[in-house]
Amino acid sequence: MNHQEALTEYLAAFVTELVHSGITDVVVSPGSRSTPLAMVLAEHPELKVRIHVDERSAAFFALGIAKVTNRPVAILCTSGTAAANYFPAIVEAYYARVPLLVLTADRPHELRDIGAPQAIDQIHLYGRHVKWFAEMSPPEKSAEMLRYVRMVCSRAAAIARRSPAGPVHLNFPFREPLIPQLDENLFNMEDRPEGYVKVHTGDLTIDEEDFRQIAQRLKGKERGIIVCGHIADPPFAAAVTRLSDALKFPILADPLSQLRSGRHEFENIMDTYDTFLRNEDAQSFLKPEVILRFGAMPVSKALTTFIKANPNADQFVVDGGGGWRDPAVLSTDMIFCHEAAFCDRLLSYLNGRRSSSYLHNWQQVNALTKETMSKVRDVTELSEGKLFYQLAEMLPEGATLFVGNSMPIRDLDSFFLNNKKNIKVLANRGANGIDGTVSTALGAALYSKSLYLVLGDITFFHDLNGLLAAKLFNIDIDIIVMNNNGGGIFSFLPQAKHPKHFELLFGTPLDLEFKHAVRMFNGHYTKITDWNHLAVEMEKSLESKGMKVYELTTNRDRNRDEHREFWHTVSREISNFVKGELE
Repeated sequence: MNHQEALTEYLAAFVTELVHSGITDVVVSPGSRSTPLAMVLAEHPELKVRIHVDERSAAFFALGIAKVTNRPVAILCTSGTAAANYFPAIVEAYYARVPLLVLTADRPHELRDIGAPQAIDQIHLYGRHVKWFAEMSPPEKSAEMLRYVRMVCSRAAAIARRSPAGPVHLNFPFREPLIPQLDENLFNMEDRPEGYVKVHTGDLTIDEEDFRQIAQRLKGKERGIIVCGHIADPPFAAAVTRLSDALKFPILADPLSQLRSGRHEFENIMDTYDTFLRNEDAQSFLKPEVILRFGAMPVSKALTTFIKANPNADQFVVDGGGGWRDPAVLSTDMIFCHEAAFCDRLLSYLNGRRSSSYLHNWQQVNALTKETMSKVRDVTELSEGKLFYQLAEMLPEGATLFVGNSMPIRDLDSFFLNNKKNIKVLANRGANGIDGTVSTALGAALYSKSLYLVLGDITFFHDLNGLLAAKLFNIDIDIIVMNNNGGGIFSFLPQAKHPKHFELLFGTPLDLEFKHAVRMFNGHYTKITDWNHLAVEMEKSLESKGMKVYELTTNRDRNRDEHREFWHTVSREISNFVKGELE
C-alpha cells in the first residue's frame, strides 16, 4: 500500500470528523513532523486555521478563543519541546474547565528512545492535566482504521466539551515522507458522510426527593448567603437571582460570576463584600447559618476567610461538572446538578419569604460601603483602585473585560461594582498564574465585540510574545498596563515586613520602556499622564482599530498605603454602623 495515500486518507477522515464534531478553530505552530496534519487541516474549507509560531503563546491564544465561544479549539504542534511548551495553557484549561483538543505530532515508534533528533517521551506528556489521552495508531487506509480514527476524533471532541470541560490530548506518530496527496475529493466520506458517530450528553441533575429535602432545610433558615464564583452559563444569572428573591438570601457575586453586569435584578447582589468582610464587627453581625455556593472558589480572600470562620453553617456546594470544589473541607452537601437547573427546580418547592431582616442588614452594610467607597473618585494621582472603580463607566455596552492576576483581579473584585452594561468579565483563574495572559486575551478578542485587557507590568512583560497575534490577525484590543515597576501584590503580603531582600526577591523592578515592544508589533502606544488623558484616549479608541496600549505609571508603596487607608476608613464606618444597630 502506498504510504502517502494511507497517510492522506487517514488524516482526511480525522479532519472530516473534526468538523462534524463542531470544531471550527485550529491554531497551528509550524514544524516538520506535524506537516501532514497541518496541510490537511489547512485544506478543509470550513476550518479557520491560524498560524502562531510560539507554541506556548499559541496554546493560550486557543484557550482564549475557547473561553468566549465555549467550543473546543484544536491546537497542533510538532514533536519534542514544542509539545512541552503547550503545558502551561493545558494546566490552565484543565483547572478552568476550558475545552481544548491538543494534537501533537511525534516520531514513529521505531525512532523513540534511541537518540533520534527532536524525539522526547510524549506518551501521557501532560499527565493528569488532561481529561483523556490517546496514542494514535500509525496511519493506515483500511476501512477498520478509517472508522477508528473518526471514532477517536468524535470521542475526543465530546470529552473535551462534556462538563466539566477541559483539554484532551491525541498524539500522532508519523513516518516519512510527510507530504500528503491533496485533491479536491479529499473530504468526501462514502461511509456515514454526515459524521461517523454523534455523542449525546446531558446535564447532571438530582432526584426530586433530594430537591424536596433541600428545600425543606432551607425553609427553616433565614440567615443564609449565596456565594457565586466564576461560572460561564448565561441563564444562570436570572435563575440565581430568582432563587435569591424567594429565599431572601443575599448574593455575594464574584466579578467572574457575570452577575455584576447585565439586565438581571441587582437588589440582592452584594458587590463590596471584599471590603466590608475585612471588618470583624461585620463578620459577626452578618454571620450565616447556611451557605449556598455555585461556581469556582471566589477571588476574595476576605470572603474565603469568612466562609472558613463559619464551620457550623450548612454549606451546599452545587457543581454541574461533578467536581469537588471545597478547599476548606466544610461542605455538608455536595450537589452534582446543573446550576441554573438547580435554581429553577428548587424554586418549585419554595413558597418564598416576604422579607428578611438578615438580607436587609447585608443591603445596609453594602450600601454604606459603596457610599464610603465613592471617595475614591477624589483621588487625583493615577491609582489602581480608582481605575477599576471607573471602568464600568468607561467601557462601552457589551464590552469584554479581561483582567490579569495578582493585584488587578483583586482590585477588580474590590472596586468593580454592579452595572447594567452587559460587560463580560474574564480572567485565567484556573491555576491563578500570570502566564499567557496577553495571548489568552487576544484569542478572546477574536470573537468579542470589544475587548479590554487590564494587567500589571510583570504580567505584560511575561507574555510580550503574545502581542504577535494582534499583528498577524489584525485584532482590535485595548490594553491598559498598570506599571508599578514590579510585583505590587507582594507589598500586601508578609514578605513586605522583611525589607532586607524584598526588592531583590519580590519587588523585582524591571525598568522597561514598553513603547518599543508595542511598536515592534505594530501597536499604538500612549503614556497616560492623568485621568482626563485616559478618558479622552478611551473615547478615541472607540473609533479606531488595531492594538492600543495605554501605560499608567503608579507607585507601589503609595498604592499599598491608599488601599490600607481606604480599608481602615470603611472599617471604621462599618463598626460604627454595626454598634448602632446592636444598641
